[in-house]
Amino acid sequence: MLLVLLFLISFCIVPVVGGRNDSASAAAAAAAAVEVHVGLIHDSSSIIGKMAKTSISMGLEDFYSIHPNYSTRLVLHPRDSKGDVVRAASAAIDLLKNMQVQAILGPQTSTQANFVIRIGNKTQVPIISQATSPTLSPKENPYFIRTATIGSSHVEALASVIKAFSWREVVLIYEDSCYGSGIVPHFIDALISINTQVRYRSVISTLATDDHIFQELHKLQTMQTRVFVVHMLLPLASRLFFKAKAIGMMSEGYAWITTDGLTSLLDFVHPTSKEAMQGVIGIKPYVPWSKELDSFKKRWRKRFLQENPDIESQCEINAYGLWAYSSVKALAMAVEKARIAKPRFKKPNTNYGHNLTNLAAIGTSKSGPKLLQSIRNMRFNDLSGEFNLIDGELESSTFQIVNVMGKQDVEIGLWTPKYGIENNLIPRNKNHYTTNKEDLKAIIWPGESNVVPKGWEMPKGEKKLRVGVPVKGGFYEFIKVEKDPKTNIINATGFCVDVFKEIMDHSLPYDVPYEFIPFQGPNGDIVESYDNLVYQIALDKFDVVVGDVTILANRSNFVDFTLPFIECGVAMIVPIEDNEQKNVWIFMKPLTMNLWLTIGSFFIFIGFVIWVLEHRVNKEFRGPPRQQLGMIFWFSFSTLVFAHKEKVVNNLSRFVLVVWVFVVLVLTSSYTASLTSMLTVEKLQPNVTDINDLIKNGDYIGYQEGSFVGGFLKGLRTNPSKIKTYVNLQEYDEALSKGSKNGGVAAIVDELPFLRLVLSKYCSKYVIVGPTYQTEGI
Repeated sequence: MLLVLLFLISFCIVPVVGGRNDSASAAAAAAAAVEVHVGLIHDSSSIIGKMAKTSISMGLEDFYSIHPNYSTRLVLHPRDSKGDVVRAASAAIDLLKNMQVQAILGPQTSTQANFVIRIGNKTQVPIISQATSPTLSPKENPYFIRTATIGSSHVEALASVIKAFSWREVVLIYEDSCYGSGIVPHFIDALISINTQVRYRSVISTLATDDHIFQELHKLQTMQTRVFVVHMLLPLASRLFFKAKAIGMMSEGYAWITTDGLTSLLDFVHPTSKEAMQGVIGIKPYVPWSKELDSFKKRWRKRFLQENPDIESQCEINAYGLWAYSSVKALAMAVEKARIAKPRFKKPNTNYGHNLTNLAAIGTSKSGPKLLQSIRNMRFNDLSGEFNLIDGELESSTFQIVNVMGKQDVEIGLWTPKYGIENNLIPRNKNHYTTNKEDLKAIIWPGESNVVPKGWEMPKGEKKLRVGVPVKGGFYEFIKVEKDPKTNIINATGFCVDVFKEIMDHSLPYDVPYEFIPFQGPNGDIVESYDNLVYQIALDKFDVVVGDVTILANRSNFVDFTLPFIECGVAMIVPIEDNEQKNVWIFMKPLTMNLWLTIGSFFIFIGFVIWVLEHRVNKEFRGPPRQQLGMIFWFSFSTLVFAHKEKVVNNLSRFVLVVWVFVVLVLTSSYTASLTSMLTVEKLQPNVTDINDLIKNGDYIGYQEGSFVGGFLKGLRTNPSKIKTYVNLQEYDEALSKGSKNGGVAAIVDELPFLRLVLSKYCSKYVIVGPTYQTEGI
C-alpha cells in the first residue's frame, strides 16, 4: 500500500513541478531579455489619446504573454501632452535625452505629430503615429511610420456616397488645423471626377466661440446648397451640430456627412450632441467581427473605464484604438527582428563648440536605421483584420457607411476601392465599380425623413427670374401664353416652355424660382416683332426670353443665346396644282413621237418578215392578197398582248418571233411604269418653284407676323406692298387657297418647323419648294 501511495503521489507532483519550471523559465527569459526603451506621447484631454494609451498598454501585455521567450522586451515610458503642441515636442525631447528611447509611439493628432516627426528625422528615431493628415508623408519624413489610414483614403468613399444621390454641389466644413486642411485638395479632386463641386468652404477655428459658429451657420443657411460635409475632430464637431440643431439646419431637406475622424468617435459623443446628429451619414474604417475581437472589447472597456472613471458615455473601441493595439505589437516584432542588443545614441561632435541645444546634444540613435527597416514593411493579422504596413504607411481597404439613428450608428452599406458601394462583403457576380443608392439600406435623414434630400433649396426672400414669353395668335405647339382670370397667374405651355422647364426644374443642380411675363404688342394683342421682344433683355425688363426665337446676328449684339434645340431654315410653301384633266392625250406622253413611229415601223416590218418566212410552208399565211396583207398587220400587233393564234413552223420565224416578243415585253413594261408615274405623281405639281419668279410676277407672298422673315423678304427686293402677314395655320390655309389674284397669296415663306406643322395638317394641298436658306436654329 505504501508503494502504491508513493506511485500515485508522483503523478500529482510531476505536473506541478513542470508548471513551476515553465513559469520559472519564462521569468528567467524575461529577466535576461534586453530592455528597449520606447516612449508614448498621448493626449489625456482627448478621447483618441486616452484610447491609445489603454490600447497600447494592453497590446504590450498581450504580446509578451504570447511571446514570453523573446530576447527583447519593450519598456514603455508614457508622457502626456495635454493637448498642447509645445508639450508634445518637449515630451519627445525629454524621452530622447533622458530615457534614450529607440522609438516613440504617438502623438495621435496631426498637429502635435508634425514637430515630433521632425525631431525623429533629426535623431533617427522612428515616430510611430496615427496622424492622418496627408500633409505628413512617410516619403518626405523617412522616420515617420503611419499606423492609421491616411486621411485622404476615404475621400473616394465620400465621393461615391455623394454620387449615389446625384448631389451636384456640397459645402465643406472643416476645422482650421493641419488635420482639417490636409484633406481639402484631395476631397476637391475626388468631387471633380464625379462632376460635383464644392460650392463653399467653411473654415472654423478650433478656438471659435459659439457666436462665431452661429454666424457661420447662418451664412450657410442662406445658401442654396443643402449638403454639408463635416471634417473636424469631436470637440468642435459636437458644438457645431448642437448649434445647427438649434437654428433648424438638422431638419428635412438637409444632408450631413461626416468623415472618418469624427464618425469613428460617435460612441463618445455626448447624448445631447448625439441627439442633434440624428440622420447624419458617416464614413469610418470597417473592422471585421470575430470572437477574439468581441472578447477583447469587453476586456478593453473594463480597463478603459478603470483608467478613465470620468467617462460617462457608452464607450467602444474603434479602428484607431485597434490600430494602436497593433502598432505596439508591430514595434515589438520589429525590435526582435532587428536584434537590438545595446540600444544607445551616438553623441554629436563637440569640437566646434560646447553651446549645444538640448536637441543637438541628444545625437542620433545607432539602432534607429536598422529598426526602421524592420518596421517599414510588416504584415500580420490582428484584431482589426489585416495590419499591413507598406513603406511606412498602413494600407487602406474597406470603409463602413453608417447612419446615426437614436443612440447608435447603424451600418447602411460598405465601400471598397474595387467595387464601390456594396450591401455586404459576400462575393457576388460583380466585376465593376458601382455607386448605386439602391445598394444602401434604408436611411433616416435629418428631421426623421425618409425622403432623400435633393441637395439644394431656394432660400427665402430670393428674387425670381423674369422670363419674357411672346403672346402669339397661333402655332401654340411651340408656345402659348394664357392668363388665369381668377388668380392672374401667367401660364406658359408649348414645346419651348417644356424644354425650359426641364432644364430649370430637373437638370440644374440648384433651384432658381422664375415667373413668366407676357410680351404683347402696343395694343395689348399679339407680339409684332421678335426683335423688340429680345431687346427687352438689354432694357433690363426681362432676365431671359423663352420662345421660338431664331438666333440671328443682329440679336446677338445685345443678348446671349443658348445652343439651338430646333434646327431650322427659311423655305417656301405653295399649293399643289392638279393636272389630271388638262391633257387627254396623256397616254401618249410616256414615249416620244420618234419612238412611237419607230415602234410602228417595226411592227409592220416584223409582220412582213414572218409572212415572207412562213407563207411558202404554212397554209395559214396563204390566201388572197388582201387576206395576206391583213395577216401581216394582225400578226405583229397581236404580239403586244401575246394573242396571236397562228402557228409558226419555220425555225427562222420562231427565232425572229422570240426576239420580237422579248422586245415587246420590255416596251410594254417601260410604258406601263412611265404612264403610272405620270398619272400619280405628275398630276400634283406646284405651280411655282422659285421665290424669284413670284417676285418678278408681282405675286403676293405671306409670312408669320412678328418673324424676321419680313426683313428677309425685303432683303430679296420684294415689293413691301406685296407682303402680307398671318398668325396661324388657318390663315395660312385660307390665303393659299384663295391665291394671289383672289385676295390671298401665291406662297408662304416661313421657317421649316412652322412649315412642317402646316404640312402635318394639310399634307395633300401644299408642298415645300425652292432652296432652303439656313439659319442658326431656335
